Amino acid sequence: MQTPLSAQTPKDIAREIVAREGGFVNDPDDPGGATNFGVTIHTLQWLGLDLDGDGRVTEADLHLLTEDKAVEIYLQHYYHAPGIALLPEALQPSVFDMMVNAGANAIRLLQRMLGKMGFACAIDGAIGPQTIAAAQAAFAAAPDHLANAYAIERRNYYYRLADGRPASRKYARRRDGGKGGWITRAEAFLDPRYHLSEADHKARVAAWG
Repeated sequence: MQTPLSAQTPKDIAREIVAREGGFVNDPDDPGGATNFGVTIHTLQWLGLDLDGDGRVTEADLHLLTEDKAVEIYLQHYYHAPGIALLPEALQPSVFDMMVNAGANAIRLLQRMLGKMGFACAIDGAIGPQTIAAAQAAFAAAPDHLANAYAIERRNYYYRLADGRPASRKYARRRDGGKGGWITRAEAFLDPRYHLSEADHKARVAAWG
């Protein structure tokens, strides 16, 4: 049974991300390249994790990555290093999850949303004092709505990404026309009352053919 978002620790969230991402995948349509538990080969090379000790970081090392090591990477480099802990607690699960999925675009999306709400901050993909202050002010103004607002912005981001990149549409729409992994991932952090119906989803993607 999934832990309620309000009761999750960062490690809980990281473990759910690992479970959601699954094992080794090398999808030619994924710009991130080969991944294991969602960790890309590029991330492994950036971190210099030569897991087989041969002096190089290759796909062989990616195959050796364990779930526990993936959780450690997510916590250190996608939660603590970007400063997600400094955001209102209600935002942290979804922003953390999207950082793993979309990198600094997770922060840019938040910054644009805060600006639209009237809490301006630079759109630079970094969590600094201005973004923290804007997020805290937005949470104080709408404590019951901020997390939902971000999840909706995130869902819209995925649809727009697929609008512009046909090869990515399979991540937003299943073969049977239903919601793909990107959309269900965004809605996992959204109150059910704001989920799109299957009819609404199919209408949104109808132009894709």
